Amino acid sequence: MAGCGTAGLAAALLLHRDGHRVTLFERFESPRPLGSGLLIQPTGQAVLRALGLEAELITRGASVTRLIGHAGKHCVLDVRYAALKHCGVGIGVHRATLFAILHDAVLAEGIEIQAGRAITACADGRLHFADGPQTARFDLIVDAMGSRSPLVPATRPLAFGALWADLDWAGDFIPDALQQRYRRASVMTGVLPIGTPRHATGPRAALFWSLRGDRLADWRATGLAAWKDELLALWPATAPLLDQITDPDQLTFASYAHRTLRQPVEPGLIHLGDSWHSTSPQLGQGANMALLDAYALALGLRRARTLPDALAETIRLRRDQIQLYQLLSRLLTPVYQSDGAAIPWLRDRVMGPVSKLWPLTAAQAALVSGAVGHPLARLGLAF
Repeated sequence: MAGCGTAGLAAALLLHRDGHRVTLFERFESPRPLGSGLLIQPTGQAVLRALGLEAELITRGASVTRLIGHAGKHCVLDVRYAALKHCGVGIGVHRATLFAILHDAVLAEGIEIQAGRAITACADGRLHFADGPQTARFDLIVDAMGSRSPLVPATRPLAFGALWADLDWAGDFIPDALQQRYRRASVMTGVLPIGTPRHATGPRAALFWSLRGDRLADWRATGLAAWKDELLALWPATAPLLDQITDPDQLTFASYAHRTLRQPVEPGLIHLGDSWHSTSPQLGQGANMALLDAYALALGLRRARTLPDALAETIRLRRDQIQLYQLLSRLLTPVYQSDGAAIPWLRDRVMGPVSKLWPLTAAQAALVSGAVGHPLARLGLAF
């Protein structure tokens, strides 16, 4: 198992519980998460529930019932989970919370983790490392190393990424909503409640700011004061959050890419999560898709008699939903992250008002919750 991210840890647990011998390899000396906040949708929650790991997620996370976005005076996004019956809600969490839940379970079950092993290649069922000898031959290698996996072709990042900060919850924000503000599509900021991670003593918020990757150096050179002034002009309510930021290093820049492998399976190798299908964060499905992939792999191995058949079954269970969400993400990214003017104008004056009408309200809730494509029914899980 290559990679101690969401897909790797979840797959390791599932396969270990099914009686497979599993070894995890991680490039960091101490496995750790990268990034700040994320939304665990009802689909991801279903997998964690099947693993018996949902309780701490609910305790540590924050219930999110709405996604709200404003462009000036226009409300252009108002998604309510309640529009989709029996769906549930999203859970806003720090990435460290999800990581800790899965990582602790892996350690508790005695699954071997070899840390500090930077993988460079895979051949004939063996992993090759930057620091020395290759492994013995494995029956199956699971690539869960993310969008920058060395086992997949390199992908050019999308123009826009985002700066993320993990801060104390402060200010006049809706406690159960992901709130966003836009200026055209070139400027976007948001606040997500992420509950109380283990490293915190009270509720936290994830603040994000959309930024072109090629403007990151300019952002640093201009300084925090100018950035804060720009953000405050767009959204004055963020002042109590911005007061907590005194150093640029409090913000982490995340870049994104669109990529779907045409052949996610090779002899003795399967790619899961972002190494198979990476995308922009507009639909917030990354971690949830990774959990679904891991569960599909476990099902495939249970159902099939041969390894090739098991991998083919895994892909069959996941391909349709992945292709659909990849397409929708490509279509929606320019609506919220681009330098154009025409698309955001249509978003603010046409798409926003129309999206508040039934049945589009239910369609939006289904899309955000991850329910489109019925992924849970395919896996024998339920909301």
